[in-house]
Amino acid sequence: MSDTPDQRLLDDLLNSWDRNNTILVNLLCAIPEGGLEVQAMEGSPSVAELFTHIHYVRLVFVSEDVPEFGTDLPKEEWAMERDRGRIAQMLNDSAKVVRDAVKSRVKSGGEMKLHYDHPILLLQHMIWHEGYHHGQIKLALKLAGLPITDEEAGPLTWGVWMRKK
Repeated sequence: MSDTPDQRLLDDLLNSWDRNNTILVNLLCAIPEGGLEVQAMEGSPSVAELFTHIHYVRLVFVSEDVPEFGTDLPKEEWAMERDRGRIAQMLNDSAKVVRDAVKSRVKSGGEMKLHYDHPILLLQHMIWHEGYHHGQIKLALKLAGLPITDEEAGPLTWGVWMRKK
């Protein structure tokens, strides 16, 4: 699959995954001071816990479906991590695990062990899952009086999706 249409398609799909992670880390960096502790309502996860949950879910699905790429899972799924740099590193690390696992399965033609009919569906599931939580994070911040405006969010999110190489 050197420079075939299939290789280019895989590269573009992996690029979409990389962009998704960039957007998530951009969102993390744009969170106003005090925003990591915000909850949409009492009993809901905090913004920080939503980010650590995303990291955890990435690693769980890889360990279940492409176990040779599995890594040690965090002790907590909903950890209240307050260090943005640490959360960003976690997200970048787990994004690489997902990327490498999907790329390997696509190139080998191997099946996923538990979920998905095709490895690309893992990427699509993660992007959908993370977009869902992205919206929850922005809503929680808005409810707490710490909104990220469209002017701030646009270049960090939609701009990343729509830019050409």
